[in-house]
Amino acid sequence: MTQEYLTVSALNKYIKRKFDVDPYLERVYLTGEISNFRMRPNNHQYFSLKDERSKINAIMFKGAFQKLKFTPKEGMKVLVVGRVALYEASGMYQIYIDHMEPDGVGALYQALAELREKLAKEGLFSLPKKPLPRYPKRIAVITSPSGAVIRDIITTVKRRYPIAQLVLFPTLVQGDKAAADIVKNIKQAETLDFDTMIIGRGGGSIEDLWPFNEEVVARAIADSPIPIISSVGHETDTTIADLVADVRAATPTAAAELAVPVLSEEILRIKEKQARLEQAFLHQLQRKKERFERLQQSYIFRQPNRLYEAQSVQLDRLTQQLQQNMTVLVNQRERELMQYSNRLAQANPINRVKQAQQQMTYLQERLQQQMQSYLDNQQRRLQQAITSLDLLSPLKTMGRGFTYATQEDQVIRSVKDLQEKEMTVHFVDGTVKAAVLEINAVNEGEE
Repeated sequence: MTQEYLTVSALNKYIKRKFDVDPYLERVYLTGEISNFRMRPNNHQYFSLKDERSKINAIMFKGAFQKLKFTPKEGMKVLVVGRVALYEASGMYQIYIDHMEPDGVGALYQALAELREKLAKEGLFSLPKKPLPRYPKRIAVITSPSGAVIRDIITTVKRRYPIAQLVLFPTLVQGDKAAADIVKNIKQAETLDFDTMIIGRGGGSIEDLWPFNEEVVARAIADSPIPIISSVGHETDTTIADLVADVRAATPTAAAELAVPVLSEEILRIKEKQARLEQAFLHQLQRKKERFERLQQSYIFRQPNRLYEAQSVQLDRLTQQLQQNMTVLVNQRERELMQYSNRLAQANPINRVKQAQQQMTYLQERLQQQMQSYLDNQQRRLQQAITSLDLLSPLKTMGRGFTYATQEDQVIRSVKDLQEKEMTVHFVDGTVKAAVLEINAVNEGEE
C-alpha cells in the first residue's frame, strides 16, 4: 500500500483548523512577563510573554493597543485576554491579545502613575500657584447641577459671604465625555469676568474620578489665568486636577470656605481697623498741635530778622569781594588790550602790502627787460639762420651758372645713369630739353 505524503501547507492548515475550533483556545486568560517589546508607533505590536520556564509569542493589533491606558514596558508583568491561533506561513502559534492590564495594579492606577510622572517631569505641578483673591465678586463653579457639591457650595457661600455672586456651569463629571466638557467650561469661564473658579465633584471610584485625571483637564487648569480651587472626591482621593490646581480643598464646603471670607468677621475687622485708624489720627493730630505750639514760641517767629542776619553779613562780604574781583579783572583786561593793540600795529599789513607792491613793480620791470632782451636775441638768431640758409640754397648756386639734368624725373648724378634719349636740363630761370648724342665716361684713376 502506497503511503500518501502531506504538504507542509496542508499540515499547517489542518493544525490551524484544530486551534480555531478548540473552544478552550477561543478566549484565554493569561498572565506573564513582557519580553522582546519594542514600541512601533501607530502600528501592530509584536512581543513575547514568558514565565520562569516557557515563552509564547504575542501580537496586539493597533486598534486594541490604542485603547490601553498605560504604556507596556520590557519586564512588566501583565494580565492579558485573547485567543490562541496558528500562523500558517511560519507554522508558529501565538496569542492574539484583545485586552491587557498590569498584573497586581489596575490599568487605571498604572496610567495615573505614568501621567503623574510625565507631568511632574514637565514641571506642571511645580508651577507658581496663583493667589486667591481676598474679596471675590464673582465665582465660577464647574460641577454637576444635580449633585450635592453645588448645594454645599451655595449654602456655605450664602452663610459666609452672601454678597459674592455664584455662577454654575453645568458640567459632566463622569463618563467618557466628561473631560472634554470640563475643559470646555473652563475655557468658557476664562472669557467672562470671574475672580475665582471652583472645580468639584463628590466621591467615587477611580473610574468615576478618572475625568479629573485626564491630561487635557490638567493642562486646561494649569493654563487658566483665573485662580482655581479643586475639590474632587473625598479627602483621601488625590487627582491630577488637585495637584495642578492653585489650591486643593478636601470637600466642597472647604472649597467655598477657601474661596470667600466670613462677611461678619470682615466687617468687624474693618470696624476695628477704623477705630485704630481714628485713634492713630487723633494721636498724630495731638502731636502736631503740640509741635506747632512749641514752634510758635520759638525766637524765629518772635524776632524773624535774626533768621537772616548771618546771611545779610555774608551777602555784604561777597558783594565787596565781587567788586574787588571785577576791578582787578577789568584792569587786567585793559592791559591785555593795550598789548594786543601794539602787536596789531606792529603787524599792520599795510606796510607789507606796500613792500609787496614795490617788489612787484621791480619784478615787472625786470621781466619786461628780460623779455625784450630775449626777443632781440631770437631775432638775431633768426636773421643768421636766414642768411645761412640763403647761402646753402641751390638756387644761389645755379645763379652762378650751374645746372642739373634729369631723365624720367630722376636726377642724373653720373654718366652711368644716362641713357641715349632725351633729358631735361634745369637752369635757375627755366628748363631745356636736350638729346644725348654720345656718352664718354672717364675711367677710374684718370683725371
